[in-house]
Amino acid sequence: MKPLTSSGGLLSVTTFERLMLPSGRIVDVPKSTHSFSVWHGEQPADRYGKKPVVDFEGRMAFAELAILWSLQKAGWNGVWMDTLRPQFHTDYWNASPVPLPQKAQALVDHISALRAGKHRGIWDVFCWRDDEYLFVESKWKNHDRFKPVQLEWLEAALSANLPLSSFLIVEWSLHAHQAWVS
Repeated sequence: MKPLTSSGGLLSVTTFERLMLPSGRIVDVPKSTHSFSVWHGEQPADRYGKKPVVDFEGRMAFAELAILWSLQKAGWNGVWMDTLRPQFHTDYWNASPVPLPQKAQALVDHISALRAGKHRGIWDVFCWRDDEYLFVESKWKNHDRFKPVQLEWLEAALSANLPLSSFLIVEWSLHAHQAWVS
């Protein structure tokens, strides 16, 4: 697998997180940690519930979008997987949902079929580059943890012959005055 980014930063693998899958199998998933700056501009009316709004190079974003945009800067194509309404986004406030390319959609459908058609639990960001795929789960440090349905989805994805290198956990925190570091 090619590096996630060419210059390190947000998406450099810094450690691994050990997860126990529903079958009892234990896997070590690549993990990156990052601190986002809080968005200091006008707050959007729609915050997808109560998601924190972060600053991505002067652009407001949810953490999932900042992760997606970082991957796009590194040469990946991808989407934020809106898990509440099965939709795919490359932006949130200024754009409509987008369709997945045929091969990417086929992979998502295959993993869902392995789970009796269940879409729930899919990871937050899905990217592709050449014949590589990457699923990223965004976790807000001390606020968020893996749900059983996300572990079920990971197990199904692994049973679809995706390697562990096709998964990344980004554990992030917020800092009020930190500048964006890519």
